[in-house]
Amino acid sequence: MNRNIKIMIVEDNPINLKLARVLLEMDGFEVFACMDAESAQESLKEVRPDVILMDVALPEMDGLELTRILKADEKMKDIKIIALTAFAMKTDKDKVMAAGCDGYITKPIDTRKFTEQILELLK
Repeated sequence: MNRNIKIMIVEDNPINLKLARVLLEMDGFEVFACMDAESAQESLKEVRPDVILMDVALPEMDGLELTRILKADEKMKDIKIIALTAFAMKTDKDKVMAAGCDGYITKPIDTRKFTEQILELLK
């Protein structure tokens, strides 16, 4: 169904990472997983995802800083970035969008709506 869509998940929590990966792979997405910003930057030298699901709270460099770096890069700026965050206050959403994210999904993710949320944000 969604075989031509490549998704990179940048998530440091192994349980959240596995859940997102399983849900996306069940719906036919090609999934690449990274546990931190540094490994994501390395993977992006080899892989060109259509969308990056970016955990905001990452060790070392946080997801918003990585988003700013990617959006400032001529070769990466067109990749859709969707923030995955447990922070759900309006000011948090404003911060995420100001950093350059194209969308926002709160955690814990709703397993029934997760892939639809991503597809909606890709339109």
